[in-house]
Amino acid sequence: MSIEYVEQQLGAAERVLYTERHHWVFFVAEMIKWILFAAAVLVLVILLRVWWLPDAGWVWYLLLVFLVPAGRIGWGFLSWKMNVYVLTNRRVIESTGVLSKRVADSSLEKLTDIVLKQSILGRMLNYGDVIVLTAAAGAGINDLKQIRHPAEFKTQMLNAKEQLERDLGASN
Repeated sequence: MSIEYVEQQLGAAERVLYTERHHWVFFVAEMIKWILFAAAVLVLVILLRVWWLPDAGWVWYLLLVFLVPAGRIGWGFLSWKMNVYVLTNRRVIESTGVLSKRVADSSLEKLTDIVLKQSILGRMLNYGDVIVLTAAAGAGINDLKQIRHPAEFKTQMLNAKEQLERDLGASN
């Protein structure tokens, strides 16, 4: 799982406080899309079989109708499991990718603002976007899209930033 990949990149005094991933509803929506695609292709293959395809070759088309969507659904599930958002006592980390990985992080110390966006459906199903704005020049934004429990993630982030500021103030 992707959390182990992120844990390998933590600093010596850094610890994971909270993890989150995309809401399951987006994986299910993607799955439904591919099932509908398979149904449409199945109807097309059956119609072509009746009108045009020779007797021997149509079975292979049926196999493709189910293999392509099944592979895409499997890949979508892997992607859903591997994409993770991690809050540590020092930073917010976004880790994405199945075979190749992309890890973006924002320091809590440089965090300036957090934007929480939830639609009506997002509020009902408890998902939304959390946008992390930092004072870092250049790449100071993490856009955590469609995550589960976005308000809790935001609260945990604010608590971690406050604790970091207390720790830094105590060391000065």
